Amino acid sequence: MNIRSLTRGDGVVIGAAVVLFVASFLDLSGYDCPSGVDCSGYSANAWDSLSVLMGIYLAGIIGAALLIVSRAIPGRKVAGFELGQFGAAFTVFSLWTMFWTIIDAGDAGAGLILGLLATLVLAGGAVATPMVPALQAPLLGAPRPAQVQPAYGQQPGQGYGYPGAQQPFGGQPGQPQPYGAQPGQPAQQGQPEHQQQAAQQAPQGGAAPAGDFTPFWFAVPVARPLYGEDGSPNPIAELAPGTWYLAVEQRGPGLIAQTQDGRRGVLQDTTGIQRG
Repeated sequence: MNIRSLTRGDGVVIGAAVVLFVASFLDLSGYDCPSGVDCSGYSANAWDSLSVLMGIYLAGIIGAALLIVSRAIPGRKVAGFELGQFGAAFTVFSLWTMFWTIIDAGDAGAGLILGLLATLVLAGGAVATPMVPALQAPLLGAPRPAQVQPAYGQQPGQGYGYPGAQQPFGGQPGQPQPYGAQPGQPAQQGQPEHQQQAAQQAPQGGAAPAGDFTPFWFAVPVARPLYGEDGSPNPIAELAPGTWYLAVEQRGPGLIAQTQDGRRGVLQDTTGIQRG
């Protein structure tokens, strides 16, 4: 999983799950044991009660794990529900059970108090992340594209993964094209004007070019799914922030994008993308 695909909401969920795990080892009761009295039953933690452990602490931790896994495997469903929906349900159930457990407790200990705060933040992060733009921002900022020192005789910035890289479709982002040339078609120097016009009008590879679209590099502000060109509802990949991808074609309001491993798909949500 690409860590740069995690959002701030995912960071909140992970942090709350860690606190909840720590709270499971703390005392559930704050009863002060008198001297000379066996109070082993009052100093128990969540691991001494299977119902409390499974119904509150592990339920919340499992919910957080499902939410994070759903980021790594977008679109994966179980019984018709996505993993993220299962994870959010687990976190809400954990908060609900913890609330009534601490209400019923005569003297809540550190394990229940800290657990209540952790489940409150955990459920809040799971439910609010899809609705709050601030929580959808990348957990780690996108790094600047690495500038690799070119070998002797090569042009700077050759390689896949950042703007300025050599594109198999011809042309580099931002490079001006001569009038009448197709995207990526090099200028023909030293040829008569009528030969240049004939070469420009000739179809490339027997296929007509797709309008005036010029391939360009872009990066997404948050992780976004890439769907198959056949219209399948299940994503084939996930575009992660901090990585440059190549847009090769316009498809309605979306873009046909190509990943580093050569897979192509439709990016339906193009809002806020950064062009290279």
